[in-house]
This record gives sequence, structure tokens and C-alpha cells, in this order.
Amino acid sequence: MKGRFITIEGTEGVGKTTNIEFIHSLLKEAGREVVLTREPGGTPIGEEVRELLLGHKHDGMSDDTELLLMFAARAEHLDKVIRPALEAGKDVLCDRFTDATYAYQGGGRGIALEHIAVLENWVQGELRPDLTLLLDVPVAIGLQRAGQRSAPDRFEKEKHEFFERVRQMYLQRARAESQRYRIIDASQPLDAVQAQIHAALQGGV
Repeated sequence: MKGRFITIEGTEGVGKTTNIEFIHSLLKEAGREVVLTREPGGTPIGEEVRELLLGHKHDGMSDDTELLLMFAARAEHLDKVIRPALEAGKDVLCDRFTDATYAYQGGGRGIALEHIAVLENWVQGELRPDLTLLLDVPVAIGLQRAGQRSAPDRFEKEKHEFFERVRQMYLQRARAESQRYRIIDASQPLDAVQAQIHAALQGGV
């Protein structure tokens, strides 16, 4: 039996870390074997690329370089982690995937969606997530939450308008692919958020 590919998406400060742990525990309680991973990252090469992308050593990186690095890390991630786990019947729970590229590099940076789609098809073939949970909060709330954490990374230093474009692209994709996406209102108290997640997992895959 092929495993299920579940991705968690959202802008800054939506509570992905806390809720991924919750989802992980729900899947394990249901008797699933789960591989928990993240993007960019998930492999030794991917984690090095993550440092390049999120750190400040290369502030001013071109948008195209950023996009290509994302997909370079993704190609390695798919080859070494995601595909082998799915083929072994394990569920893969991934903190962000290609929807984030459409949102951040497409919506945020303004890269043509057609360019992203070419890379998506090249690197992934027909593989797409079975279920995507979009944790959604208004940008102002998310940035306020994120500002209470550690020092901002290269993306978190972007302006409010950047994250508005990112959020709108996420919502646009969720509306266009409603059979795969579930939008979670992450502005609610944690117990209410997790009740939505629990319902989405029961009905989504």
C-alpha cells in the first residue's frame, strides 16, 4: 500500500511547528508509520541549501537563483526521502512543499507561475500531495506572532505587502484545488484549530 503524502502550508506565525507535532501524533495513534520532514531541507544537501536560502549571508540573491535552489533541494528530498517512504507504505508529513514555492516565489517575488510549473513537472513528475492543510491567519497577526520568536530569517524580514501577496496566492491555490486543500482558520484558539485539523485528517485522505 502506497503511503499518503500530507503537506502543511502557511505564512509566518500560523503555528505550523505546534500543529505538525499534533498531526504527527494523530497519525501515529491511527497506526500509521510516519516520516516527518521539511522544506527547504530534509536531506544533508537540502539542509545546506536551507542555510543559503534563509540565512543573511546572501541577502540580495536573485529571485531566479532562489527559485532554482528551492527545486534543487526538492529534487534531492524527493529522491532520498519522500518517494522511498511513500513506496514503502509510510505516510510523509512535510512542513511546506511546492505550494510554498508558488506562494513565496510566485506570489511574493512575482516569478511567472508558468516557470514554476515547468520545474514542478520536471522535478516531481505526477507526484502531488494527497492532502494539504493550509493554516491561515491575517498577515498582521502572523507577523506579530513571528516577531515574538527568534531573530527573523531572510524571508521574515520582507515587508507586510510581500506576505499579503503570499497569503493571497495560498488562498487562490486552495480555492482552485479544493479537493486537495483544507483551509484551517489558525487565528482561533489552539484547541479549536486542532479540532479543525482532526476533522480534515478524518475526511481528507
